Amino acid sequence: MKVSQVVDTLGKIAPPRLAAEWDNVGLLIGDDEASVGKLLLCIDLTEAVLAEAVAAKAMVMAYHPVIFKPLPRLTAREAPVAYAAARQGLAVYAMHTALDAAPGGTNDVLAGTMGLSDPRPLEPTVSDGGCKVVVFVGPDDVARVADAAFDAGAGHIGHYERCAFFSHGIGTFLGGQGTHPAVGAPGRQEASEELRLEIVVPRSRVAGVCSAVRAAHSYETPAIDVYPLNQAPEGCGMGRVGRLDRPVTVETLVRRVKQAAGLKRALLAADGLTGDGKGKLVSLAACCAGSCGASWRAAHAAGATFYLTGEMRHHDALAAAAAGVTCLCLGHSNSERLALKRLAERLAVLSPRLEVLLSQTDRDPFEIV
Repeated sequence: MKVSQVVDTLGKIAPPRLAAEWDNVGLLIGDDEASVGKLLLCIDLTEAVLAEAVAAKAMVMAYHPVIFKPLPRLTAREAPVAYAAARQGLAVYAMHTALDAAPGGTNDVLAGTMGLSDPRPLEPTVSDGGCKVVVFVGPDDVARVADAAFDAGAGHIGHYERCAFFSHGIGTFLGGQGTHPAVGAPGRQEASEELRLEIVVPRSRVAGVCSAVRAAHSYETPAIDVYPLNQAPEGCGMGRVGRLDRPVTVETLVRRVKQAAGLKRALLAADGLTGDGKGKLVSLAACCAGSCGASWRAAHAAGATFYLTGEMRHHDALAAAAAGVTCLCLGHSNSERLALKRLAERLAVLSPRLEVLLSQTDRDPFEIV
């Protein structure tokens, strides 16, 4: 299969549009027309992981972008791993915050380690929803104008096409000297029956749709409005918050998470001001993978008394404990690596011809000793 087909599959699992604005996701290195039979999953593309990929002749899905900020130069000294990957002809894809925000992604897997029931996004994603084009048109012209807009790329909502909304009203106008109104005469106040046609349009197609509408319209000067839209895709967003099936102590919840993550140790900031912080019962908990320490405030606002993340600042931990929120930190990539196994399972279903490998050398750079 081609690299482009793998890219499409990864995009279905975690659409790049869900990524944070500051992030850099998608195919970062490689030829999308190249052939590929294996995909190596890792968190960080290190030299050791790169050697694995070369030996396996595999494309790489590195969760963290190997090229994060724009590179002024691609040299062995300035960007050794990216340079080596390009030189070896490897394709490298990054998912990062797109996988964090997507349903079934990093944060849903992390929520699963706590046993949260029906977790919802802690901070829902709001993304570009394209535009809505509104045009006012006479009853005799409405079908022709709508067809022109559809043919130009308007009216797609999910798996539906030719979607539009019509409402009825009366339009008024006064044509000036030299005008040629389709209804009435210049210099006379006119009123005519009109329909308001509303159609959603991808931002890249707005200009073409407007041109098509003008060409199909019988009015000399059609009234066309363009409104930018935002969307909040269902189940998408950073972090997760949800209830446990039954309340458990902090100690029990910590043990449950460590076992699921395969960790012997983790960092716990418990509220011990009112007694044994580890004995406090938890019924509502939240999580956010990676470096999301500051998001404990969103967890607190949602009513959670336990917050699971990768890492957090010292003063955030102090503030959280003072507010009654117990925080557990697994280590940055330890909180993310859990999602790779689940990703491999989903890829096996969506692309059965693709051999998916989990890196054996990828690991968190820190170890608690």
